[in-house]
Amino acid sequence: MIEVTHADAPAASRDEGGGPARSRAQIDPHLTRLAAMTPRRISAALAGAAIVVLLVVGLLQLGNSNTTASSGPLKLTLAQIRAELGGSPAPLAGLHEQAGELLEGGAPAVRARLAALRGEPIVINKWASWCEPCREEIGSFQRVSLKFGRRVAFLGINSLDTNRADALGFLHSFPVSYPSYYDHSGQTGIAITDSSFVPVTVFYDPSGHEYIRQGPYLSQAKLEQDVRRYALA
Repeated sequence: MIEVTHADAPAASRDEGGGPARSRAQIDPHLTRLAAMTPRRISAALAGAAIVVLLVVGLLQLGNSNTTASSGPLKLTLAQIRAELGGSPAPLAGLHEQAGELLEGGAPAVRARLAALRGEPIVINKWASWCEPCREEIGSFQRVSLKFGRRVAFLGINSLDTNRADALGFLHSFPVSYPSYYDHSGQTGIAITDSSFVPVTVFYDPSGHEYIRQGPYLSQAKLEQDVRRYALA
């Protein structure tokens, strides 16, 4: 119950300045209006306020989800990707020429490629066509490899796909700006990433320092952050 005036207040009380004292209703007319509202009107007002709060919270959550959710796959062809990265330095241009290819040679071929790229920032992503987290992160790798493709060497290792056609189908569905090495036994992936799981990403800075991260990159921003921190540092 809201009290508007004191029932026992003197009729002719004075304020400190000597003038007639104002009632609480005069001091705060909002109290009078609130007291005059019927329970139904109060309930309606509270319900309206609650709807506004829910809308604001929903919009804030939507904004946050846009920054953390996975990046959807790019709808670019290999020709468009190569054109986007045209004029890259020679060691990186060689990777772009093999964009979307599935290369043979196992661990020796991967190590030879890394030796040829010595002094360059390098990012290696181990993936499999049957790996759902790999599908969830592929959009981030498509975008980040395009954004940094003139400065950073990207490579893939397709690990534990016993059917080469499945791996090629994945690359056809999600074109990337770099080649992957076929690793049906999983041994090459273990040798390079020190892990039997997928996905795993390995970063090398120009001095050869290594950082290994296990698990998917569900946001482009996080992958960009780690490329800058561990490859371009």
